[in-house]
Amino acid sequence: MSHTPAMSEHEFRENEFFRIFASVPEPAFHEPDEQTRVWGQPWGCNSDVGRLRAVLMHRPGREVDVIKNVPMPEVGGYGDPEEGWYWIGKDMPDLEAMQLAHDRLTAALTAEGVKIHYVGEAAPGRLNQCYTRDNVISVKGGAIITRMARKVRRGEELPVMRALATAGCPILGTVHGAGVFEGGGFALIDDKTAVCALSVACNEEGVAQVESYLKSVGVSLIKLPMPGYRIHIDGSFMMVDVETAIVNTNELPYFFIDYLKKRGMKLIDLPPEDNAYSLNCLAVAPGRVIMHSTVSPRLADRVDAAGITVIPVEYDAIESGGGGIHCTTAPLARDSI
Repeated sequence: MSHTPAMSEHEFRENEFFRIFASVPEPAFHEPDEQTRVWGQPWGCNSDVGRLRAVLMHRPGREVDVIKNVPMPEVGGYGDPEEGWYWIGKDMPDLEAMQLAHDRLTAALTAEGVKIHYVGEAAPGRLNQCYTRDNVISVKGGAIITRMARKVRRGEELPVMRALATAGCPILGTVHGAGVFEGGGFALIDDKTAVCALSVACNEEGVAQVESYLKSVGVSLIKLPMPGYRIHIDGSFMMVDVETAIVNTNELPYFFIDYLKKRGMKLIDLPPEDNAYSLNCLAVAPGRVIMHSTVSPRLADRVDAAGITVIPVEYDAIESGGGGIHCTTAPLARDSI
């Protein structure tokens, strides 16, 4: 009796090949050895204080030429709501001074052994391209490209995506749809806990998307409703060491302050004589922080008493545009804590 073959010779050989060379889901995507083998190095962050290895930055350039001498006396800056640009500083930008300040920061980072990846040419007219923190957040294994909330910044995402691809950094996702989320509204407290703003710049849809990415790498998200039109949290909460943070309690909800105290975190209160840029600093290693050079003596004493080493950088020229040291640095890779 003749039988119909169960499979062709080609199908048999194909099945045997795929049996022998089977799918290998482990080790997981974000495991350091797997990342090194596939992506050239471990990428992403599981804290905000681990030794910083790679960062995305943009040196200010001719994109600031979009700013015209159009004062907004009621707020003390410059802007054109119709065209969608604004400059929050009380004086027009000084590009040479901004570039000098940026160069001082990159020199300090290079001295700490940090690899700097540059965005390159800014998106046309995107005068805030240097504030790369808002464009990308890093978690275990790679980066999430965010979506800018304001018209003056929409479009920064494309050159950031290209820069990440050039660097070889895995892009785990993008904020999309009607979601908006800016990286200044995000912080990692430890390898299992993150916190974010719920604000005009980080809306519920954007936060929900970021939360879904975080769940995939085992990180839970605490959401902080921000007062009024406060956009980010990096002027009110900043990790500077394992279980140590600088805080402006005037801008944090009580439940979060209570949470931090109950977990035993050391909180360094921002004195009233300091502005938000004193808090807007960058940890390059546990307890080792780059801060702007104009912190108050009282804050300097508090930071020193907490065992934090400070690397001072003069940064006023860039801060006048509305962002500080933390804002202009987007970590892409840190050592695990």
